[in-house]
Amino acid sequence: MDLRIQRSVVATLSNRPNAVECGPFVLGFDDSSDSPFINYATPVPGAEITADQVAALVTAFGDRKPRLEYVVSSAPTLEKLLVEAGFTVEARHEYLVCTPSTFAEPPAPAGFELFEPVSDDELTGMITVQSEAFGAIYTPNPAELGRQRRNQQRGGILVAARSADGHYAGGGAATVPSDGISEVAGIAVGERFRRRGLGGAITAAVTSRLFANGVDIAWLEASGEDSWRVYERVGFRPTGQRLYISR
Repeated sequence: MDLRIQRSVVATLSNRPNAVECGPFVLGFDDSSDSPFINYATPVPGAEITADQVAALVTAFGDRKPRLEYVVSSAPTLEKLLVEAGFTVEARHEYLVCTPSTFAEPPAPAGFELFEPVSDDELTGMITVQSEAFGAIYTPNPAELGRQRRNQQRGGILVAARSADGHYAGGGAATVPSDGISEVAGIAVGERFRRRGLGGAITAAVTSRLFANGVDIAWLEASGEDSWRVYERVGFRPTGQRLYISR
């Protein structure tokens, strides 16, 4: 599973508008955002990596913050090389996987509409809630609308949640599938709409759409115990470890 997940990450970054190949690394640049959480690199699984190639990777980032995300087992010697090059570990997270056989769709909470945003106003409403939850990773501006729309048009999933009185309450997304795999990300619920089961409903809505489109593995990472419990209720199970590291 580790190998399939890492290959899907390589494919996702390779499809970024300004992607760069640098030796055994792919740098997933997207000029619509300067966030290091969007513009980062990952290793090609199984590739031999040297200190010189790490130095070339740092140079390839230019003015951007050198940063990597990857499944640990796909490049077991890389962390040592990165630390020796001045990188610092940001976090280690287990990733969770859901398949059609483990998927469990909870009932959607009453008083909310879950739908696929299409218009600029709908996309802006969803992104605004994500911005409140995640900060500068999501910013409601034309560039971010374009980034989300490109993902949607190429086969990625977007789901927005709106309350009965017309307020945007949450949103979530999934990357363009590769080899039957897609990452679920950006699951957000506005502060005043939390503790009602909406996060699980959004996660399930994104995941069910992936499976309906032929995806057989959906994966994500949980940012804390609360979200971990939400995702487990939907059918996601801990499977492997990913590393976040930057300089």
